[in-house]
Amino acid sequence: MISHSILKHTLRVLVPFCAVTFLHLISSVRVAGAAEKPNIVLLFIDDWAWNGTPVPMNDGMDNSRMPVLQMPNVERLAREGMKFTNAYASPQCSPSRVCVQTGQSSPRNGFTVFMNARGQDYYDEKGYRGFPVIPCVSDMTIDADAVTIPEALKPLGYVSAHIGKWHMRGDPGDEGYVLHDGDTSNKPGNTLPAAANQRLPDDLTDPKLMFSVTEKALGFMTEQAQAGQPFYLQISHYAMHEGRECLPATREKYARHPLVQAYYGKIGRTADTVRRKEDPAIWLGMGDDLDGRFGAVLQRISELGIEDNTYVVLVSDNGYRHKELQLTEGLTQPHHAAKWWVWQGGIRVPMIVRGPGIKAGSVFTGDVVNYDFLPTFVDWAGGNSGTLKDIDGVSLAKYMAGAKPDGAFLNRNLYFHYPHYRSGLPHSAIVSGDLKVLHFYDQPDIPMLFDLASDIGEVTNIAARYPEQHKKLYAEMMSYFEKVGARIPKLNPDVDPTAYEQDKDYRRRKDWGAFTGRRLLEEDDR
Repeated sequence: MISHSILKHTLRVLVPFCAVTFLHLISSVRVAGAAEKPNIVLLFIDDWAWNGTPVPMNDGMDNSRMPVLQMPNVERLAREGMKFTNAYASPQCSPSRVCVQTGQSSPRNGFTVFMNARGQDYYDEKGYRGFPVIPCVSDMTIDADAVTIPEALKPLGYVSAHIGKWHMRGDPGDEGYVLHDGDTSNKPGNTLPAAANQRLPDDLTDPKLMFSVTEKALGFMTEQAQAGQPFYLQISHYAMHEGRECLPATREKYARHPLVQAYYGKIGRTADTVRRKEDPAIWLGMGDDLDGRFGAVLQRISELGIEDNTYVVLVSDNGYRHKELQLTEGLTQPHHAAKWWVWQGGIRVPMIVRGPGIKAGSVFTGDVVNYDFLPTFVDWAGGNSGTLKDIDGVSLAKYMAGAKPDGAFLNRNLYFHYPHYRSGLPHSAIVSGDLKVLHFYDQPDIPMLFDLASDIGEVTNIAARYPEQHKKLYAEMMSYFEKVGARIPKLNPDVDPTAYEQDKDYRRRKDWGAFTGRRLLEEDDR
């Protein structure tokens, strides 16, 4: 018979052991359950060109990367994940953000620019009097009936947060985000007054809010991971948008670079007298600091033990034209034009994805676009993207898992629509595989067709040589616009050439508008 003292001792040992074992089992079940639902982190960067990273977006093209810029964490993501050589976005930040949230193209969702044209339903007949085209207005918010990423993921067990720049008007909470920074625009990220143009203040500690944005995001990740809760986290950085800011020490690092020093000499400045907006060391420092914030996110993912169950998507909101490329002699711009235009320079973006099932160091060369994210995320979350209504995106999940794309995917039509002026021109484009048609509404009689496989810079208009291909793609584009109710500009019967030519952006519109034959090359793309 067991004595009372032995029984007491045995219970004293076994009860804590069983409790610990039980808690361990519960924890294991929770983790196993969570493992069925991967986490998704979207690192969404502002105004970052296709060639704005040190990772070559096209192996073998020296100008498809930014050589001076150091971003070891971006390079790490490329080594550990998949690089997309042909990723597309919208030509301006706000439409791009709406496309990401809704899975819809800009022509369909109607949010084609961030401008105020209140009191007008279709045409903007007040803003550009006398110009060749009467442009259109844009939707002002996300459509109420559009399903956003958080709304699509919530029934699948997800909680979602949006940290940083929103810039779509409206309340992110109304779109399903439980944690967010509200209806933010570019302003919060410009922490320095525009007048502070000579140098960075020595006490700047949170340039472009990238450190505080990241800390808030880390807190959300930590809370959800510790609760075993699958999450979607969108970190929408204010960098690399103008209003250049970086840590003073990082700026000094690049100001000492021989190529930056040579640039100062060319413009008759020094590191102490160069203006903030023209200082490549600040832009490079901003990218360097931003990469450090990426590293903080990757480190926290590792510390939380969720690295094998978390997708990390790195992408830009629109194309750009970084003059810092010219620091390296002999490098020219790979793409034509810039932000606000649907030339390649305005819509091609860097994109890298790391996550479960994605082969390290892999490359995907098919065309992908920002409105593919919603259906991709739904499939990752265990849902069925095929049930999503009124979207244009295609799930990329199976391709990231190694499936080979078929001809239907490789030659699908991507649509880009900018029926406005501001610094650009009302124009649209359709990309189908290697072929691209552009249409400028001020010169509708000039057909434009480009072979992107052999002419990445869109130098030679081949529409006259291949009229049937142009006719087919143009008809498909206009038929799609009609189907989704896209707003289409119209020629202005009351053109005032003098008023048009006196506008500050007239020269750029002439240089970057429609052309026949070959276009004239600019200094930085010769």
